Amino acid sequence: MLPLTVVIPVCNEAEHIAGVLDRLLAQNYDHDKLEIIVVDGMSEDATLQIAQEYVQKHPNIIRCFTNPKRRAAPARNIGVQNARGEAVLIVDGHCIIDNEEMLCHVSQAFEQTGADCLGRPQPLEMTNATSLQWAIAKARRSPLGHHPDSFIYSGEAQFSPASSVAVAYRQSVFEKIGLFDENFDAAEDVEFNTRIDAAGLKCYFDPAIAVRYVPRKTLKGLKHQMERYGRGRVRLWRKHRHTFSWKSFAPGVFVLWVWLALFFCVFELIRVCCHVWGKDGTYFAPSFSFLFPIVAVSVILYPTIIFVESARLSFQQKRWSIFSSLIDVFITIHYSYGFGILREFFFPKR
Repeated sequence: MLPLTVVIPVCNEAEHIAGVLDRLLAQNYDHDKLEIIVVDGMSEDATLQIAQEYVQKHPNIIRCFTNPKRRAAPARNIGVQNARGEAVLIVDGHCIIDNEEMLCHVSQAFEQTGADCLGRPQPLEMTNATSLQWAIAKARRSPLGHHPDSFIYSGEAQFSPASSVAVAYRQSVFEKIGLFDENFDAAEDVEFNTRIDAAGLKCYFDPAIAVRYVPRKTLKGLKHQMERYGRGRVRLWRKHRHTFSWKSFAPGVFVLWVWLALFFCVFELIRVCCHVWGKDGTYFAPSFSFLFPIVAVSVILYPTIIFVESARLSFQQKRWSIFSSLIDVFITIHYSYGFGILREFFFPKR
């Protein structure tokens, strides 16, 4: 077995952190070769106290550090800089680990493939899920709800780009390309993995090391998540210009078009009203009526696509109760991600 360090960046994860630590301690892995580092981002709940209780019970395995900057990138760096293992695996504080051989698979994949890093799928946990959570899980697996080029929902073991999937790294990777960029408060993992691909390092995608995640419980939580992802995508593009793709920025174009279409429609309405009231609007503004056919097509086409895909997923799952939720989820994903792109593009967060 490979000496392995598991780094868990956390902030306000009191509800989940004990379960994650329990599942890691229950892994079929030589504890003499396992190290668990919890990095707490100044939690305002009982996360730190719970982690420290585990440190007291398992001082030879678990260590705990504080992350004053609170964000994920500094937390990852603190874990990496204090890691003693030959490889580092990043595990979130709210994931579900139901495979007691997961760490063994990490070690075996490194040893058998010679890869510099490992990627994993991120399936969503659906036990006791609400209709909204079902809708989020299904929408995120759809080409309309997630970047179609990503591997995170794939089920096939293969060498793949690291950019969207890598979570475990040999120590040599950090020696070659440095640490996570702390200027990123979202997509810091994608940025780091993009540098891995640029350096020509090898990533092996292994479904056997998957962990599951619980979908957001509310549309508000999903909105916040998607907006952060949108901002992170723009920051990634600013640092690595080659990462631009129309698929990544399409939601931003969509939201911008919605705003412009609304503006043009209101402006044209005012112009027409001025003309009807005897104040010829053509004297002070051009007509935007030529845009009406394009706006009309957009108004019809977008809802139709969302309606058809929502119906398809509902039929596929035989869960018609999620149909209306799917429509809400798709709109939230597209609008929030697009708004995050535009917000970061025009008003970059310092």
